[in-house]
Amino acid sequence: MKFDNTNAILKIFLQGRIDSNNAAEVEENIMSTINDNAHQSLVLDLDDLSYISSAGLRIILKLKKMDKTLKLINVSTEVYEIFDMTGFTEMMEISKAYKKISIEGCELIGQGANGKVYRIDGETIVKVYESPDCLDDIKRERALAKKAFVLGIPTAISYEIARIGDSYGTVFELLDAKSIAKLLAENPGKIDEYVDMYVDLLKKIHATKVDDEDMVDMRQTAINWATFDAEYLPKDVGDKLISLVKAVPKTNNMMHGDYHIKNVMVQKGEVLLIDMDTLCVGDPIFELGSMFNAYEGFSSMDESISLAFLGIPHALAVDFWRKTLKKYLGTEDEKVIDEVEKKAKILGFMRLLRRIIRRGGFEDSKKKKEVDYFIEQLTKLVPEVDTLAI
Repeated sequence: MKFDNTNAILKIFLQGRIDSNNAAEVEENIMSTINDNAHQSLVLDLDDLSYISSAGLRIILKLKKMDKTLKLINVSTEVYEIFDMTGFTEMMEISKAYKKISIEGCELIGQGANGKVYRIDGETIVKVYESPDCLDDIKRERALAKKAFVLGIPTAISYEIARIGDSYGTVFELLDAKSIAKLLAENPGKIDEYVDMYVDLLKKIHATKVDDEDMVDMRQTAINWATFDAEYLPKDVGDKLISLVKAVPKTNNMMHGDYHIKNVMVQKGEVLLIDMDTLCVGDPIFELGSMFNAYEGFSSMDESISLAFLGIPHALAVDFWRKTLKKYLGTEDEKVIDEVEKKAKILGFMRLLRRIIRRGGFEDSKKKKEVDYFIEQLTKLVPEVDTLAI
């Protein structure tokens, strides 16, 4: 028996079997652990428990009478059936164990803010979250994906939560699907075809209105970013940056929030959106700012990042981005394209400046160069625009 007591949550891990031969010893060890560890809630993790007899059930019942917060997690199907047949599932919170999946040797096909997406086989992909305490985030993303699907957005719907190592993931069935990043790397000559697919879906997303308090308001988030950055910019630039962001109209247009070619899949000619935890609402200019970072911002000081992040050379990434702007805006006018890109750059660099500072931007010379570069860019670009509207 092992235990962990973090944040006043006492978690006791049981393994093997509990039957009449060892029930008294198990009970004594559990009670001793409880008495020696002050806590506010009690959890039994039964991930490695293969069997429990009536003697073990009596221990659980006794614990529940002692501590109303008791809940059982990671219960195998076999052990869960015992709890279900005896009525324990009606008396307390008992959750089944998640299916275990290995990603060893699997192809990395996507990467987002909170996790990575792997192809398990020809039919299945899984998004693995970085944090082990991610179940609430997974459930939120699944709920957002379902809402988007109901609103007509072609979204890959997760059908299962799985255990991957020390963390968790959400599983999708995508038969022979490939990301646009993969398709573009294999067939760069078809760039115009892929841009059309990509932008058509983007326009559909942005044309969708959402009244949902669960979705992040990107305007307010961007105001927070601008306010943070203003402390590190010349005062006139910082003040204007805040004013520009605040002047963007508050809208409820749906946005993906991390819309790049690794998060758009093509399955038998149908375009599907994945990685929905960043789903949000706001003016589309905020989406374009995020997209600029994916294709240029992240790699602005190191072009090799494009290949590592998107799987395509930097020049191809920039070409895809410019063609995307033309298609999205419906114009070939380079002056119009340049003006909108400038606004996207401001929002992109604003986000990157905050990001690198919060990640220790002043702690080593490489990061400090990035901080200086983003400050230089914002100091140059912000005075050149009067509005972020497009």
